[in-house]
Amino acid sequence: MDSPLALYRRYRPETFAEVIGQEHVTEPLRAALAANRVNHAYLFSGPRGCGKTTSARILARALNCELAPIADPCGECDSCRDLARGGPGSIDVIEIDAASHGGVDDARDLREKAFFAPVRSRYKVYIIDEAHMVTTQGFNALLKLVEEPPPHLRFIFATTEPEKVIPTIRSRTHHYPFRLIPPRLLSSYLTELCEAEGVTIQPAALPLVVRAGAGSARDTLSVLDQLLGGAGDAGVTYELASGLLGYTPDTLLDDVVSSFAAGDGAAVFGVVDKVIETGQDPRRFTEDLLRRLRDLVIISAVPDAAASGLIDVSGDQGDRLVAQATSFGRGELTRAADLVATGLTDMRGATAPRLLLELICARILLPAADHSTEGVLARLDRLERRASISGTTSAESAPAAAPAAAPAQDRPAPSRAERAAPERSEEPAAPQRPAMAAPAPAEPAPAPVVEPVETPEPTPVAVVVPEPEPVREPVAPEPVAYVPEPPAPATPAAPAAEGAILTLVDIRRLWPSVIDRVKSVKRVTWIHLTQNSQVVGFNNAVLSLGFQSDGPRKSFESGGHAEIVQQAVIDEIGANVRIEAIIDPAADPSANTPAAPSAPAAPAPAPAAAPAAPAAPQAAPPAQNQPADDAPPWAVEGDAAPAEEPVSRRPRMADIQAEVEAPKQDPDAAVAFDDAEVDEESSAELLARELGARVIEEIPRA
Repeated sequence: MDSPLALYRRYRPETFAEVIGQEHVTEPLRAALAANRVNHAYLFSGPRGCGKTTSARILARALNCELAPIADPCGECDSCRDLARGGPGSIDVIEIDAASHGGVDDARDLREKAFFAPVRSRYKVYIIDEAHMVTTQGFNALLKLVEEPPPHLRFIFATTEPEKVIPTIRSRTHHYPFRLIPPRLLSSYLTELCEAEGVTIQPAALPLVVRAGAGSARDTLSVLDQLLGGAGDAGVTYELASGLLGYTPDTLLDDVVSSFAAGDGAAVFGVVDKVIETGQDPRRFTEDLLRRLRDLVIISAVPDAAASGLIDVSGDQGDRLVAQATSFGRGELTRAADLVATGLTDMRGATAPRLLLELICARILLPAADHSTEGVLARLDRLERRASISGTTSAESAPAAAPAAAPAQDRPAPSRAERAAPERSEEPAAPQRPAMAAPAPAEPAPAPVVEPVETPEPTPVAVVVPEPEPVREPVAPEPVAYVPEPPAPATPAAPAAEGAILTLVDIRRLWPSVIDRVKSVKRVTWIHLTQNSQVVGFNNAVLSLGFQSDGPRKSFESGGHAEIVQQAVIDEIGANVRIEAIIDPAADPSANTPAAPSAPAAPAPAPAAAPAAPAAPQAAPPAQNQPADDAPPWAVEGDAAPAEEPVSRRPRMADIQAEVEAPKQDPDAAVAFDDAEVDEESSAELLARELGARVIEEIPRA
């Protein structure tokens, strides 16, 4: 039994309607055939395998069809059957390969035979393929015949290099340029062919076949024919296509892109080593990486690019690309793509492509070492992404967002007395001294009518809430509760130190982002965080993870997972802390996704007018281990922040606005209410009600 013909021969178009991707050529030709306005010579040019010779045969069939003039051959007459797919051919349609018959002697022989009339058809048609191979002397020998042929003669030149055809020949022909076939059109065409052949093909494998064909229909069908020949019962799979065609698997590209986003150099160079160990070409890997970065750049600019067909990927891969694009900034992606493109150019002819690939990866991982504009933009993208995750705002945005309110660092958060005793709001409000998170540099002190007043020196300024009649009373700032090293009052860098203070509530609010980052680095660590542990303590230097049993804790410590979590916290939150694994039977891993808090996430300390000693002993939260007595020497005597309330890095604008609109309370009444409340309930109940925290007993280590 004879083997079947190749796909590009079995499915060769027989009419202009079957030619795909060349409507700009086929439609004018059909119109000329139907109107009987056919020229005596044509020049078909374009890339290989895009339909030049096939269109020339269809044109010859239509010219000699018994129903001519007709746009498409009928397929029933003798001439149409002779020139059909698999037909014997016609004696009046002569195909000449100019690569081997392009000399002057061949041109003279053609000129002598061309004057004889056709045997059984209307026209004698010469199809000269690879016309650019005809020598200048050969074209000159054909010039007179092409310029003034006999009525029964038609010429069709087909070439991939029309500029090599001498101008005197080109000027006497109708030139039709063919183009490469679009990838989406080729994908749908290949799907139809596979259905006709009864072979299944995975959607993820189609882009690889189309990419290997490079827009040529003949080359694409040859690649598909090779895959169909090697396909098993499962059909053409992605693994078969990527392995046979030599493309980098998507898993390796996903790993290296995720490692670039996380700044994990060990994982990046591990992927490079895997590429070399599996025998893949470093140049091909670099080219595939550049293509992946190009897709990410497009998705970052057009989020629905995968759904709209702007990039040719499968559905599940499109979702992965969207997730990867969100972990980069546009500046980072553009810089990485430029570095890979430059490195790919340097790899051509290089003797050590692996070394160049590793240098490319090192440059992408170190934007801080790049002092160019692209490097600065990449670092700025990383800082903006971290700021958006941590929820902080710039110092300039706070006054602009609420012009009638005091600066965020000078305004106290509402105390418990103001929140829990609304019935006292009718009493005349006396000026009370606000508790400050940290001493701030000199800023324009807002007046009651929001007119800034410049201060001569950068000294800490506190804003007082006015009485019914506008009264301003400057008060010295109070110390920050639980701040290990408070800055000097006149230091301009105080807001930066304030912005770096985190609380346990902040850590728990940002913890889902840390878990997502860990998931992209190591799945086992992600399982530990989601199923075995919970954040139970934080003190600005140590982050404590509680495990319900000793087995998962030992597995976490011995598996090197603490370093991964520490790096994820640095990337997502910007805090360099040590990860400590402890045993906590009350830890609830399912509580890692925090609910929306009903009160401000991190209220500022409430004002207190009592002397230094509190009325009842208070238990400090586990995450903040510095007592309230360690106040700096510049603190105002008689003002101490309550030890049970953490310090917010910066009050929210909604809280500031609510405080401006809320009626102010008598400070003596607030102090009396706080003291009575401390006497009536225990410290554990106070922590649970105000912070949602739970005091656990420390279990000594063996």
